Amino acid sequence: MPSFEEIYNRYSAQIFRVCMGYTNDADHAKDLVQETFISVWKNLPGFRNQSQISTWIFRIATNHCLRAMEVAKRMPAAELPFHLAEVEDESEEEKLSMLYRCIAELEETDRIIISLELEGLPQAEIAEVVGLSKGNIRVKIHRIKDKLTQKFEAYGQFK
Repeated sequence: MPSFEEIYNRYSAQIFRVCMGYTNDADHAKDLVQETFISVWKNLPGFRNQSQISTWIFRIATNHCLRAMEVAKRMPAAELPFHLAEVEDESEEEKLSMLYRCIAELEETDRIIISLELEGLPQAEIAEVVGLSKGNIRVKIHRIKDKLTQKFEAYGQFK
């Protein structure tokens, strides 16, 4: 069993990106990463290797994200409208920001699936985290990619 430090170093960046897919807010995502690894720290002695440790950690992270979204729904925040300026040469950071913005507009399950797919998790592992069949995950990923393409086109990103 790897040490907590090894686990944190191995998975924290991936967990951050998954949380960004939910929140589209770096500070909130950092908070969710911290909550995830507090849970990992507390529960690591009880981990029984019934699944891969990465599956277990991603499940903890998605549970924290889903709880945070439920709290956010109960406490509506005033949203500022955003307008996308026509930019000829977008930086990688701007493109990544647009991707997170589009992912944040997806339904909850789709956010989980595409965030895990972007992290390179095998589809069988994604299926285990989400609780769907591997075949269903494959179809959902294809449909989610289509939705994201449509969102990018709507925002004038693909011309």
